[in-house]
Amino acid sequence: MRTMVTGGAGFIGSNLVDRLLAEGHEVDVVDDLSAGSLANLSDARAAGGALTIHQLDIRLPDTVELIRRREPQVVFHLAAQADVRVSVARPVFDAEVNILGSINILEGARQAGTERVVFAASGGTLYGDTPPEDLPIRESQPHRPLSPYGVSKKAVLDYMVAYRELYALEFAALALANVYGPRQDPHGEAGVVAIFANRLLAGEPVTIFGDGEQTRDFVYVDDVVDAFVRAAARGGGLLCNIGTGIETSVNHLYEVMAAEARVPTPAGHAAPRPGELRRNVLDVGRAEIHLGWRPWTRLEDGAAQVLAFTRDHRG
Repeated sequence: MRTMVTGGAGFIGSNLVDRLLAEGHEVDVVDDLSAGSLANLSDARAAGGALTIHQLDIRLPDTVELIRRREPQVVFHLAAQADVRVSVARPVFDAEVNILGSINILEGARQAGTERVVFAASGGTLYGDTPPEDLPIRESQPHRPLSPYGVSKKAVLDYMVAYRELYALEFAALALANVYGPRQDPHGEAGVVAIFANRLLAGEPVTIFGDGEQTRDFVYVDDVVDAFVRAAARGGGLLCNIGTGIETSVNHLYEVMAAEARVPTPAGHAAPRPGELRRNVLDVGRAEIHLGWRPWTRLEDGAAQVLAFTRDHRG
């Protein structure tokens, strides 16, 4: 199968590229390398598979022509401006990348006769600040994003529904929880696991913002990649949550990682960051039913993999 992965040099995208190549698919990567890195694709490039890399900003009209010319059967759309803080400071830029760039992807897919677009939505920002009684969050929960980033993801979902109705371009959308794993940027906005790993192995103090009892749904990247692959053929027209259904406090995350790294020093605490969600966890029942997917990686095992990767790649 001929596939295209936008944002394919990024953290999740490059892991997806590895999986697609291992399964014998042809892969076109589209990435402007502003956040992604060719180093993330070093294994894919060394494998000698059917990989083509295009350094291209999805905001450019050239994106439409590239997709039309390459004629992918499935487009995995992961390219995005993914920093909530940037979206607040630069909402126009966020919309240009996440909304206008995504329309370029959809329009290229329409012209190319692509069978399906699989979209990386956001399970952390799409639903907004959900009342505790509504946890874990189901896909039927109202979409009330509180940041331009979340608004842009919601808008793209609406465009995908419209393209499905108007042009019969099928889609599947995955609302991702807090994804972690090897290749995650320790300087990224959502990379708390990578941040902890980097600082623990460097012998540097770790700071937790707030009391540390805020919770997240941490899902391992290999599990997420499996969901993307399944969504290439299943779950048409649906938004599916991709997480673990397990609420994990930041304090517990640190305890797990510090124990694995054999660091006895407790984390420090600082003032909470304004606007941070107190609790977030996703119900993954729909993905189990429609994708045949469920997570399998325990937090302890995933954290060990991240620490091993960080240890091997430090410096």
